[in-house]
Amino acid sequence: MAGSGDSARAIFFALGANFAIACAKGVAAFFTGSSAMLAETVHSLADCGNQLLLLLGMRQSRRPPSPDYPLGYGKAIYFWSFLVAVMLFTVGGMFSLYEGIHKLQHPEPLRQWWWAAGVLTFGIVAEAFSMRACLQEVNKARGDRSLWQWFRGSRQAELVVIFGEDLAALLGLAFALGAVLLAVATGNPAWDAIGTIAIGALLIVVAVFVAIEVKAMLIGQGVHPERQAQMRAYLEARPEIAGVYNLITLQLGNDVMVSVKARMHEARDAAALLRQINAVEQAMQAQFPEVRWSFFEPDIADDDTHGSPAPAE
Repeated sequence: MAGSGDSARAIFFALGANFAIACAKGVAAFFTGSSAMLAETVHSLADCGNQLLLLLGMRQSRRPPSPDYPLGYGKAIYFWSFLVAVMLFTVGGMFSLYEGIHKLQHPEPLRQWWWAAGVLTFGIVAEAFSMRACLQEVNKARGDRSLWQWFRGSRQAELVVIFGEDLAALLGLAFALGAVLLAVATGNPAWDAIGTIAIGALLIVVAVFVAIEVKAMLIGQGVHPERQAQMRAYLEARPEIAGVYNLITLQLGNDVMVSVKARMHEARDAAALLRQINAVEQAMQAQFPEVRWSFFEPDIADDDTHGSPAPAE
């Protein structure tokens, strides 16, 4: 499971690439008058701001617990990630749609189009390096799952956002380059406007998918079902435990809270029971390092109708 340090590496790669690309795109947009290039410039600048917000969120999520936030600030990264998705939708997607529709209604011929083609080619190469760094961290986290399965099941909001941004940026650059080349080849500047609209639609789609995933984390997701099954199996195999009634988990950024309701073998000696519970909690936190808080309730029957559902057979 990739940690916050791995995610930060991907964010810094994306920030450096997007800043360099934004500068190059801005120069090209000025010389060519390309609306697709202008949309891509705004997109790259928005991405730079988004990555700074993610870094801020990661820093806040590491703050220690306080009386007002007894479980820490781990979920702060979810808020900032959701804000990034909103900015990707508005500043990136909606602006591109507006610019494309405006240019479609009032087409203007491209000037010095080779500037745009050269900068977009440079941008594709730079963004490919950023995407490679992101995929390296994603591959550490996804194991044998497909990229789609990882995206839908990941609990690392910042890595989900960076992956979505990098993918949208790479495809957007390809759309912009194709639009510029088609406008030059056909002599019809409408292709430049169509490319801008396509970029806007792409950013909106990616932003919606990212927002859906981050929203689930904001509401309060448990750990990935596979990881929860490992925790349950580990607890059921402990010699101190006669049976696990309920296991509830809550993902809090990179940390996890676990609540266990179980029947213990020791039921008569209170001191011995406490020692068993402490031993189980210590062993579990050693086996699953992401578990920062654990709450253990010994019981003799499962009378909790609001606990976690039984695992599927």
